[in-house]
Order: sequence, then structure tokens, then C-alpha cells
Amino acid sequence: MPDLTLFHTAEVHVASFDVLAPQALLAHVVRPDWLTRAQTGMTAELRQEISAAIEATPGPVLCSCTTIGAVAEMAGATRIDWPMMQRAAEIGGPVMMVYCLDSTRAPSTALLERAFAERGRAAEIRPLPLPDLWPHFIEGDTPLFHAKIATQVETSLALAPDTSCVVLAQASMAGAKDLLQHCTALPVLASPAIAIATLLPLRS
Repeated sequence: MPDLTLFHTAEVHVASFDVLAPQALLAHVVRPDWLTRAQTGMTAELRQEISAAIEATPGPVLCSCTTIGAVAEMAGATRIDWPMMQRAAEIGGPVMMVYCLDSTRAPSTALLERAFAERGRAAEIRPLPLPDLWPHFIEGDTPLFHAKIATQVETSLALAPDTSCVVLAQASMAGAKDLLQHCTALPVLASPAIAIATLLPLRS
């Protein structure tokens, strides 16, 4: 049995996670159609399809897609962004939450609010939507995607100097973290590395 099974909605995540956990046995399930369908609304049929696939998977499961994360969690998976949101709540607000897909905003906001609530505090969230950058990811130009995210976040941080940390809400955005750390001393949180570090020590 694998140490961890990951459900993705983009093929590019497979190599990224294999690099993060070279000593672990990872299994990957890639379903880009789930994200495409979820972006127009989470139907009962899609919810059942996702749930059935996760429930049929033995061992621990991690869902790397924020948009379908809530459904995956209800089926027993760990949402990739949950450990990251817990870290953000530990740091405190205001939190700049960066995302490129509008379908990410609601689940990410709810999860961050939940993480703060567990610490008995209200979340102060500053959303930074960057929808114009998503086509770069879809077209496979991830270096440009990450570079443009870093540039726009840096500009936004200059206008919000009291920000406590930056949350890159989608796993696909993780490559912007290192670029941002060259231009800001603030914690920049990306979900893949935090999730892997949190989950793999728990494997049996």
C-alpha cells in the first residue's frame, strides 16, 4: 500500500510531489475533468463521483485541488491547504490570500476562517485575486505563471505593509514562494511542502 495517495486535477502536480517526498511511496490519481466541471458548480453527480473514488482508496489520501477540497475532506481525504491554513492562523493576521481561480476563493476563505476559529480568533483576510494569470498555468508556462504571481504579490504587499503572512491558496502557485522570499521577509506559505511534511510522518 502506498504511503500516501494524492488526488490531483492537473498532471503537473505529480512530478512536483514526487520531488517533495523522494523517499515515500506515492500513488497519484489525476482527474482534470473534476476541476473543469467544478468550476461551473459542484453538482450532486460530481460530488458523488469524487467521494466514491476517495472512499475506495486504501490508506491516507491527500487532495491537492482547493476547489474540490471540501468534498474530498468529507469523503475522508486531507485537504492540501489545511496544514497551511493552520500555519497561517498560528502566525496571525492580516493574511494576504492569493488565488487565481474564483472557484478557490470560497473554500479557501472558509478553511482559513476555520483555522483561526480553532484558535479562538477571527480571521482578517485580504483576498488578492489574480485571474488573468491562470491561462499561463493552463498553457504550461509555469515559470511565467510563478514570476507574475510574485510580481503582483510584491506590489500588493507594498500597499499593505501591516500584512502578517502570504498564503498562496492553490498548490499550482507554490513555485512563486521562493521568488517572493527574495523580496520580502514575511512568511510566504505554499501548501504542497507543508502538507507533505505534516502528513508523511504520520504514515504507518
